[in-house]
Amino acid sequence: MASVTITYARAFADAVFALRLDPAKTLREAHAMATLVAGSKELREVWGTPSITAEQKRAVLDAIVAREGLSQTVRNFVAVLIDHRRTSFLTAIVKQFELELDRHMGFTEAEITSARELSDAERHSLEAEVEKLTGKKVRARYSRDTALLGGAVIRLGSTIYDGSVAGQLEKIREALSS
Repeated sequence: MASVTITYARAFADAVFALRLDPAKTLREAHAMATLVAGSKELREVWGTPSITAEQKRAVLDAIVAREGLSQTVRNFVAVLIDHRRTSFLTAIVKQFELELDRHMGFTEAEITSARELSDAERHSLEAEVEKLTGKKVRARYSRDTALLGGAVIRLGSTIYDGSVAGQLEKIREALSS
């Protein structure tokens, strides 16, 4: 599944930049389509049924695009997924598409978990440090976890930077036990 989502998401992102489209608008529309499909069992069944022709499926797609006011680019992308019987991967492809857009634009995603709510100044300071560390602009998502006791944990992809009190206590415990 990963190779399918990456392949289609990269191709879609490449097309967005090659055609000089607005990445944010295209992403919003792709999310809207994915949400609509995820919320409609009937639509998933129609697009997943082999006995319904691709033309009929694209006709349903065209009706949705007209009703929702989506761009021709998003319509064409979903039509490709219909033609290649990949609509079941739409949500995963859109998530990967967002990551591909970020990569193209020099962004990285950071998940920052702190023991308490951070002020705007603390958030900006933390994001600036992550930008220095990665050399990329940061899109941060924040959450709270009181079990951390203090400090913060930053996740960049599969890398975790643990600056929490709970994490430091765990390191001390491991050092003492070894």
